[in-house]
Formats: sequence, structure tokens, C-alpha cells
Amino acid sequence: MYLDVFDRNPYGTNCWLLAAEGSSDAVVVDPGFEPATIHAMLAGVARTPAAVLLTHAHGDHAEAAGAFAGADVPVYVHPADAVAYTDPEAWRPGFPNPLSDVADLRTLADGDVLRIAGFDIEVLHTPGHTPGSCCFRVGGDVLVLSGDLVFAGAIGRSDFPNSDPDAMVRSLRRFLELPDDLRTLPGHGPETVVGRERASNPFLVRL
Repeated sequence: MYLDVFDRNPYGTNCWLLAAEGSSDAVVVDPGFEPATIHAMLAGVARTPAAVLLTHAHGDHAEAAGAFAGADVPVYVHPADAVAYTDPEAWRPGFPNPLSDVADLRTLADGDVLRIAGFDIEVLHTPGHTPGSCCFRVGGDVLVLSGDLVFAGAIGRSDFPNSDPDAMVRSLRRFLELPDDLRTLPGHGPETVVGRERASNPFLVRL
């Protein structure tokens, strides 16, 4: 499997790049910054971006999505967060809105399975941080991209104007239903596994 991350930005946001073994396509998750750098990373390993997935539409995860995708690469986001692009005044999440236009904006729903870059990627709608926050479970038990739901030893904020603390708790409990050994790639910070967070994350052990 090809896996890389771009995190050199003011927020330390992880932009994950991944592809199945033998696939010349790649999926890019949360390109918030420096689209040219991300393209260069893919070109360096002879991969072509096939899709952009957004775990949510805060600017540090989504601002560069349109510039990165251009006219040919679709950008997927949950409809509750797509409003950040289509109606910024209604969005107002407490972070800057994504500024770049997206030529091919597509929406996804809980339970959808996207077949991209040699993977089956299941969509888990996990609201709370934002209304449309999602996790992406890749290849069944390969890994899960947790966005700003769960970090190593921490969780995402749920105090923004369009956050929902009660929904956040339900989403965290859903995360804890995943297998203990499932590799977890968060939106910020180092990777972890579900079982480690279940056992030691102070925000999860009490759920």
C-alpha cells in the first residue's frame, strides 16, 4: 500500500495520500494547504489523484480542495458540510470558510462505499465536530481515517457554532465499535489504533 502524509502547515493538519498496491490512482484526504506540493508528492511515486475526500469542511482541511482538484478530480463531502462551499453564510463554523471553488463537488452519505485507488472506502457519518463530519474506513480492516473525531490521546472540539456535543458523543461511541487493532489516521497528530484509544484516551475511557 502507498501511504504518505503532508502536514507542514500552520495547523498541523494531516493531508493523507493513499493507494492500494498496484494502483496508479490515489485518493487524497483533506488537502487544506499547498496543492502544488501534494501534486508533486504524488508525481514522485507515479500516482495520479482520482478523488479528494473531505472528512469535514473546516478551512484547514478543505481550503485547497478546489485548487488541488482542478476541473478533473471530484471532491467528495457530506451534504451537511457541502454548504461551506454552496452557502458560506449559512455555514459559519468558527473557522475560515473554504475559499477555492470546486468544479466537481459530490456528496456522500453514511454507508456509501466508494471504489477508488484500488480500495473500497466505506463512509461513516460521524457528526459533532461539524454537522457533516465523516470517517472513512478503508478496505474493511486496513485503516480508518478519523478526521477531527479522534486523535491520539484526544478528540476534536465540539464547541463551534455548528458543532453538536451530543452528536459528538454518539459518534465517539460509534468509533469505539470498530476493531481494536484497526489502524487510525487522524486529522492532526500521529496515527494510533482503536484499542489504544479505547484503553487510554481520557475522553473515551469514560464513555
